[in-house]
Amino acid sequence: MTRGTGRGKSPAAPRSVDVAQLAGVSQKTVSRVLNGERYVSEDVRRRVLEAAEQLGYRLNSAARALASGRTRTIGVVALGTALYGPASLLIGVERAARDAGYALSVVNTLEGDPGGVGGAVQSLLERGVDGIVVSEPIDEGVVPLASDVPVLVLGAPAGAGAPASAIAAGVDSVELARAATEHLLDLGHRTVHHLAGPRKWFAARDRQAGWRAALTAHDREQPAVVEGDWSAASGYEAGRELAARNDLTAVFAANDDMAVGLIRFLTEAGLRVPEDVSVVGFDDIPLAAYVLPPLTTVRQPFDDVAREGLRLLVHAIEKPEAEPPAPRSQPVELVVRASTAPPASRRTPAQLRPASPDPDGEAHSPPAV
Repeated sequence: MTRGTGRGKSPAAPRSVDVAQLAGVSQKTVSRVLNGERYVSEDVRRRVLEAAEQLGYRLNSAARALASGRTRTIGVVALGTALYGPASLLIGVERAARDAGYALSVVNTLEGDPGGVGGAVQSLLERGVDGIVVSEPIDEGVVPLASDVPVLVLGAPAGAGAPASAIAAGVDSVELARAATEHLLDLGHRTVHHLAGPRKWFAARDRQAGWRAALTAHDREQPAVVEGDWSAASGYEAGRELAARNDLTAVFAANDDMAVGLIRFLTEAGLRVPEDVSVVGFDDIPLAAYVLPPLTTVRQPFDDVAREGLRLLVHAIEKPEAEPPAPRSQPVELVVRASTAPPASRRTPAQLRPASPDPDGEAHSPPAV
């Protein structure tokens, strides 16, 4: 089907009525399909989309926003960082938003700027976003109440620097950290030292709380915490202090990067991992399976967290009066590799042999006794 406007003039842009005529449906049905609404049969959806593609029709976003009162845009407040966790969450949010038919508008903030989060939220509201995602919040100001625009907080509980009405999604970092610490205790270590992230991060505080909870539950001594800044360099520097401790046989690091830096220092100091010191990380970065020794760590399901958060946020945007769906919990997944083993005093001669590295395996460290 070709439309024209007369001699010497370029063809007019196709309209939704043209799509409806070619697909054999009403103009309202075309609108419902192109706006991603439910309750349209797959056959009708296919015919409309094929007709729109054949005609080269593109839905006018301004007209769509005017008609629906929504821009189908979600704003994201993110830290301007290349750290694996926040970056992975942001990628997961973008994928989930795209699958849900929404575009993203991202504003980065910087650590050390108390008004950064508030300014970012205000900027997004001025752009007319339908909802806002605050990723990996830290203790630098609070998220202002965003009127009737729903707010999703990833990486911290609702109310932690955000409106009480905010939606929260994420893993239970306390429980994950507790599982990592208990893995070392179950291997026979008398206590576990902790290499923490920066205390202004909610994630760092949660992981430290999980470490303390595990030691408290087992009535074990709680050594002084050493704090890093999430980087491998800070883990290396922390190794100077930890290696000087006489009771050091096990360390839980709050992320994998710091764990890798720590292992490097311990190795240079003449301490073997895991023969002398066992190390557990957190995140399961791609590199974790390929360092020497391969790192035991807690896996964070970043894509699942982002998808679950977006599911809750989109429901709040599209059905503000409906009861919110029940959140889905994320499982605890400890990936056991060769950086952990029983302490030397608890190992048999067979267990004193180094564990075989296996990047894809999950339990090739010597078993607990």
